[in-house]
Amino acid sequence: MNPKWRNVLGLLLLTAGAFAVAGYHPAVEDAEIYVPGIQKILNPALFPFGSEFFESHARMTLFPNLIAGCVRLTHLSLGAVMLAWHLLSILLVLAACWQIACVLFDDRAARWAGVALVAALLTIPVAGTALYIMDEYLNPRSIALFASLFAIAGTLKRKYLGAGLWVAFAAAIHPLMAVFGLSLIAVIVWLRDCRGTRLGEEKAHVAAAIVSAALFLPLGVSFREPSPAYREIIQMRPYFFILRWQWYEWLGIVAPVVLLWWFARIAKRRKMASLELLCRALILYQIVYVALSLVMTIPPRLLALVRYQPMRSLQLVYVSLFLITGGLLGQFVLRSSAWRWLVLFVPLCAGMFYAQRELFPATPHIEWPGAAPENDWLRAFAWIRANTPTDAIFALNPNHMALPGEDQHGFRALAERSMLADAVKDSGALTMFPDLPLAEHWEAQMKAQQGWEKFERADFERLRHDWGVTWVVLDQPNVADLACSYSNATLRVCRVE
Repeated sequence: MNPKWRNVLGLLLLTAGAFAVAGYHPAVEDAEIYVPGIQKILNPALFPFGSEFFESHARMTLFPNLIAGCVRLTHLSLGAVMLAWHLLSILLVLAACWQIACVLFDDRAARWAGVALVAALLTIPVAGTALYIMDEYLNPRSIALFASLFAIAGTLKRKYLGAGLWVAFAAAIHPLMAVFGLSLIAVIVWLRDCRGTRLGEEKAHVAAAIVSAALFLPLGVSFREPSPAYREIIQMRPYFFILRWQWYEWLGIVAPVVLLWWFARIAKRRKMASLELLCRALILYQIVYVALSLVMTIPPRLLALVRYQPMRSLQLVYVSLFLITGGLLGQFVLRSSAWRWLVLFVPLCAGMFYAQRELFPATPHIEWPGAAPENDWLRAFAWIRANTPTDAIFALNPNHMALPGEDQHGFRALAERSMLADAVKDSGALTMFPDLPLAEHWEAQMKAQQGWEKFERADFERLRHDWGVTWVVLDQPNVADLACSYSNATLRVCRVE
């Protein structure tokens, strides 16, 4: 077989393996923010109430337009298009890792071991950032990740035009994550092309400007005092504040620096110049962002800046670290020994698979588009989507995404109906926008739903009068006198007359 096609086949197999280990849950966690934005483009009649909680994000990215455009172009269902893009994103992340590995390592076993280790660990937590390398669902971060990795590969190859185009694409999909990619590229360029050379002053100044723009672009923001409601809500997100991280999350900062320093020494000793360059660039990049995170977190007047979460820069550090670790293991330990590869990857993949099943115990490991829901919450959401008016406004337990058996699924993304703000995801969405009145809207709706577990008919009638609520999803069995059109072992869906 042609070597190029053999590489393509290898990447396809790794993509299938990574998908099988990580699973697929298209409407969980942050998908509750991103998916309704796509649905709203495809059907503007959806979400007449409460759309500000997801549209504020949708307006900052071309992601919903990209996915909605693919739906219209292909005439496939949204579920099928999202699955296709998710698989494509995994494939392109691994393909970009392969390109970087080809620059770092001459040994073929090293290249494949590096890419395989990244594939096995896609859903590993990134320190205390509340991120995985890649999520179990499609979102803008996944697309921005492969674009940033291709840009880094282009930079290592000195193909700056291609790298710039990839950065521009990443910025159109996820501006913040693109800043991190641009930052690492700037550090690589500075270390390789400007530091300790006799290049002209112009080039040094250009590199310095790129570094400054990349590292401090997030600071181009109003220092207007956030509202008391915003201040209260942002404190509910401890992962925004690096000084609140647990000791093991701090280990996720320190350990990569130590390992990268060690790898840089190995690379220098073995005259692996590109590997040494990338290791040193990653160390400097991480140190700068840790410092930036401390600067943003400590002074109270900079509270509004913590929303930029500079420690999410660790995503690129973790991908690169696993790629390098796998590469060195492949070159010096695994080599061509099949049993060594199995000893490393079989337990590793089994452990990652088990962790994913523990995260979503009440849901199939892979939620295929169009498959019948196997979860009482998802069955109720599916019934709502098929049997209630498009302009219906729902109220349900504001903590429903955190309840046992719900498995973090988003109501809007699955039921395609408006709802009063929830306590889990809507509070996170609004932290990105201190200059908008979202915090006040959220706080008022939370107050209206306070004491949900003890609500009676009069409380639901109050929600109808004050907020226009026409339907409720009940997870408590003791509410009488409501006209319930659907029920299962866990839930009832009732109209508020």
